[in-house]
Amino acid sequence: MSAPALPYAFAKAHGILVAALGGEHAEVVMREGADLTALAEVRRSLGLPLQIECIGRAAFEARLAETYSGTDDNAAEVVADVGQEVDLTQLMTELPTVEDLLDTQDDAPIIRMINALLTQAVRQQASDIHIEPYERNSVVRFRRDGVLVDVAQPHRALHAAMASRIKIMASLDIAEKRLPQDGRIALRLAGRQVDVRVSTLPTTHGERIVLRLLDKGSGQRSLDSLGMAADTVRPFAELLKEPHGILLVTGPTGSGKSTTLYAALQGMDAKRRNIVTVEDPVEYDLPGVGQIQVNPRIELSFAKALRAILRQDPDVIMIGEIRDLETAQIAVQASLTGHLVLATLHTNDAASAVTRLVDMGVEPFLLASTLRGVLAQRLVRKLCTTCRSASPSSAADRELLGPDTPAQLWHATGCMECSRTGYAGRSGIYELIVADETFQRLIHTGADEAQLRAHAIANGTRSLRDDGLRLLASGLTSAEELLRVTRE
Repeated sequence: MSAPALPYAFAKAHGILVAALGGEHAEVVMREGADLTALAEVRRSLGLPLQIECIGRAAFEARLAETYSGTDDNAAEVVADVGQEVDLTQLMTELPTVEDLLDTQDDAPIIRMINALLTQAVRQQASDIHIEPYERNSVVRFRRDGVLVDVAQPHRALHAAMASRIKIMASLDIAEKRLPQDGRIALRLAGRQVDVRVSTLPTTHGERIVLRLLDKGSGQRSLDSLGMAADTVRPFAELLKEPHGILLVTGPTGSGKSTTLYAALQGMDAKRRNIVTVEDPVEYDLPGVGQIQVNPRIELSFAKALRAILRQDPDVIMIGEIRDLETAQIAVQASLTGHLVLATLHTNDAASAVTRLVDMGVEPFLLASTLRGVLAQRLVRKLCTTCRSASPSSAADRELLGPDTPAQLWHATGCMECSRTGYAGRSGIYELIVADETFQRLIHTGADEAQLRAHAIANGTRSLRDDGLRLLASGLTSAEELLRVTRE
């Protein structure tokens, strides 16, 4: 999309928006009550007669957001421009104070740079922004579809000013550069609400900053939209109807565990069931659900919050993560006293969740009587449908992927639509173990991980890699991506 004819600041301040540029005239939208004298400046700048449409204030604001939020401005170009505009020598010698950062003219380019980075990250659906200082330069990277990509390399002298600007937005202490800090920024882009979690970490060359972007709209998903196979959705949905017990969702950081649990909670009747969560942090707001965020500063831990929740007559409890024995024991006790407990755990597959909890110190006989099921998951990148290419599978492919390897495999190519990556978006692959009586008996008798896994597979459980074969067969992802995500 081409850039708008007028700068955003001018369009907003004067209430004038160029809707279209024709050969003989320019179509201009003007806000009611706007300054008419600015029209002369617009006509002089465009060199064309103006065809003017006057609309109400609310309609103009919506049109303005739609026009400018979708522009394809390159954040790297903005960063390069700022490097030309700012006096780098002055920044190398002294860091401006709060007043200087807000008031001096040199700060406008820094603000524009940060805004450009945030806008591009939201538009490209990046999950994180990394701003990293090194000896000779700084690097800005986006995590898109689980993979980090370089976006820009600001001049090293700009890093301190960038860090200060982000700290001000997150209400952090800009004078404290020796200790890590955590904060939050609330943004709105074209009507979309985005929550930004800010983390700073001091390094030898300056403060490393990571911004986690949480799009409030993207978290509202149903189980059917997560990419689960039909024969996984059905038993998982049945487990959610259990009156009590523990249901675990496992996987590494960034594998979509929280999204799955949110989808599970949204499918429940919050009017007839008291649903309470304890999370770190609360990522998305769920209507009708009581959500608690842990706060180590006031000693509000998972365990302490869970004890309080149990006095609130809950039906369903969601635990953001079981990190220690105390939290695990309370989860087990809650399930024994008639509550359904949903929780996440960091393990490589479903069967290893049992050994992880036993290693924490949970008694096997208690776990055997409370565990209802374990869902392990990963996220694989989806191939760009515009540029993907196909070829027959080889003997080497079948050796790696097994006898069920599809006869035709699709591969990433790269085009403008997918920013030359070959991939666009992600889908889940899942491994579900339903804890039947035999599985519970194996837990009670102290069976090892291999025995638990063997029983699950004999009962129809597909491994993560085997579940990914259905995505290969449909051309949704590539063998290279599936092997990358499921490599043991």
